Amino acid sequence: MNDVFYKTMLNKIDEGIYFVDNDRKITFWNKGAELITGFDSKTVVGSHCYDNILNHVDGFGKKLCLGGCPLQKTINDLEERETQVYLHHKQGHRVKIRVKTLPLYESGEAIGAVEIFNVLSKEIQISEDEVEQLKELALHDQLTNLPNRRKIESVIKNKINDFETLDIGYGILFIDIDHFKKFNDNYGHDLGDEMLKIVANTLNQPIRKTDIAGRWGGEEFIIVLSGVNNKALNRIAETTRMLVENSVLRYEDKMISSTVSIGGTLAKKSDDLKSIIKRADQLMYKSKKNGRNKVTIE
Repeated sequence: MNDVFYKTMLNKIDEGIYFVDNDRKITFWNKGAELITGFDSKTVVGSHCYDNILNHVDGFGKKLCLGGCPLQKTINDLEERETQVYLHHKQGHRVKIRVKTLPLYESGEAIGAVEIFNVLSKEIQISEDEVEQLKELALHDQLTNLPNRRKIESVIKNKINDFETLDIGYGILFIDIDHFKKFNDNYGHDLGDEMLKIVANTLNQPIRKTDIAGRWGGEEFIIVLSGVNNKALNRIAETTRMLVENSVLRYEDKMISSTVSIGGTLAKKSDDLKSIIKRADQLMYKSKKNGRNKVTIE
């Protein structure tokens, strides 16, 4: 198989492909490499890969051509490598690519290396940190930035397990904004959203780092408290109720406030996710029946 044949074949491949000798001088540059980088073959072939052309950097901005170049490492130890880097496009911007380097042999002797690269699609361009961020987004309420129902359920399930295995108790506060439908009818949903944010921000004030406040749905919120007794549960609930009552939303020349009704309960050994939330919810409705802006703990 002659050089003309394999170069013709490689020029039909969408991925960027280039060969270097053991001194990292570029000996072949295919059409795919031209399209991805903007540099044509005539400009590149004969130069060295570190000659201010691609200037690969990693995600931290480290210049790989000056140290850490995967192609150089493959030349040194003849090992295949695969990584993600940012190349320098001819027009000046950076392009995120997946790079694979392989040793290049002729008659059994290593004569250099080949780099194969392609642009990462948006679906692939997700780092581990970004994956974690997406997971967090999936577990947080977009309006209030509090943990959402899914996250709260997960936390309670963990608390149930800790209670069963480590005997670490916990408590639940079920919180509902009073007359929220009327609030929306009177002031509109935009101000309703602002009131939800005010309540959400207030819920985090009286709780500890080991506790978590989240939005259950609509105007309902839940606080999960670790290792509390009845007295502590009641104290935190009353403080929460008081803080919400004394929070105000400024609108034109008005100072608008709202209140919450709260039901709280300590976990029992027999509780599952459904039973403890149902009990706290029922106690919250007792607070509503008793006049709202109240706390009921049992």
